[in-house]
Amino acid sequence: MPNAFAYLVLAAWPLVVLAMFSRWPLRRALVWSLLGAYLFLPPPPTGFDFPMMPPLTKESLPSLATFAICLWHARRAGAAVPLLPEGGLARVLVVVFVLSPVATILTNPEPVFYGQIGLPGLGLKDMVAQVILQFVLLIPFLLARAHLATPEGLRELVLAIALGGLIYSLPMLVEIRLSPQINTWVYGYFQHSFEQMMRQGGFRPIVFLYHGLWVAFYTVMAIVCALALAREADARRRVLWTGAALYLGVVLVLSKSLGSLLFGVALAPMALFLPAYLQIRIAGLIALAALAYPVLKGAGLVPVDWMLEQAARVSPDRAGSLKFRFDNEDTLMERALEKPFFGWGSWGRNHILDPVSGALLTVTDGRWIILIGVFGWVGYIAEFGLIALPVLLLWVHGRHLPQAGWVCLVGPVALILAVNLVDMIPNATLTPLTWLFAGAVLGLAERARAGLIETGTPAQACAARRGLGWQPLM
Repeated sequence: MPNAFAYLVLAAWPLVVLAMFSRWPLRRALVWSLLGAYLFLPPPPTGFDFPMMPPLTKESLPSLATFAICLWHARRAGAAVPLLPEGGLARVLVVVFVLSPVATILTNPEPVFYGQIGLPGLGLKDMVAQVILQFVLLIPFLLARAHLATPEGLRELVLAIALGGLIYSLPMLVEIRLSPQINTWVYGYFQHSFEQMMRQGGFRPIVFLYHGLWVAFYTVMAIVCALALAREADARRRVLWTGAALYLGVVLVLSKSLGSLLFGVALAPMALFLPAYLQIRIAGLIALAALAYPVLKGAGLVPVDWMLEQAARVSPDRAGSLKFRFDNEDTLMERALEKPFFGWGSWGRNHILDPVSGALLTVTDGRWIILIGVFGWVGYIAEFGLIALPVLLLWVHGRHLPQAGWVCLVGPVALILAVNLVDMIPNATLTPLTWLFAGAVLGLAERARAGLIETGTPAQACAARRGLGWQPLM
């Protein structure tokens, strides 16, 4: 169980956020208030659970505090900051994302029984809590679109992710050497299964996140951001950022996560060598493939047997783990198709339960299968659509991006967002950082379409053409 210090740190975080906004520029405070909470606050089950409200955890409480302070700053400055996206499709997806639980609750009033084991029907209390939770989840997206969709805002985001990775690498190395114990030392409990942190005769780091996979994927994000900063930097800083990326690459290898390692190996050369327009195109194709996965899986077009064979060549344990995921996906999809539009709702109603003990017989690993089971295809399209749409709009309107040096940050950010979508197929790695990237990319795409992004100096444009291989995105 969490100790008193865990609850104290979580409760005090709004004061930390207030201090950030009082001392730093708004964009920097916005990024670090959410990034710092994600990296260092105690993970669930630490949280405050009030009636008719979703639990206030390391994700929801910082988002609410940051949202309130940003609104206060906007009112104090007398400037209206529109939070809703400009495009009709994006607005529809936002509304559906927030309000789809209403339809889910209304279509699930009946209890569900497995033998003598029953799960309750859903009612007004669940409806209110779920709608609030959906809005809170979307706060980083809305704030990033409003405040980070500029060259300065994007640079703050990329710089913070890279610096956060360097800072986090220190406790990661401690846990790789000594075993994952830092959350236990600081907050009094271990947040996951310790056995899953043991791999290849050593340990995966988990620090204060939910699983070692989350830590490894964040390291991939930090590597790509460091390489993006190297592309933009002068000669001296380019060496420093390239060295930082290489160091983080070593930490990623030591983290013993094959999936994230493959992402890192694929993304690093793209971020370092490919021109911006090509990075954005590749990101768009990756996003489309991730969106199509559930349909392809249901149609039997995903090469499951081949993937299992490749995994077996690496390790029989990895092949067994992958087969377990595929089998659970099939079982859960059959369950989800009984209520395909709006899903089964919360309380584990989307699972299969043991009729005697009530224990869960299924495991939801991927975010996509969680969404389809809980909120149906409507909820899946709303959430994955909001994450994929910014990349696709950037692909369409990227020809309006300026030929300025900072544009080399845009492609890597789009790649990170697209690969995060892919990682949400086997894992549930949806975090506030995902929404920050999605909001920033959406805002950039909207501003590029409207011609509102600064074009930079002629010297910057010349450097961009030489160094980035800029071409129209057509």
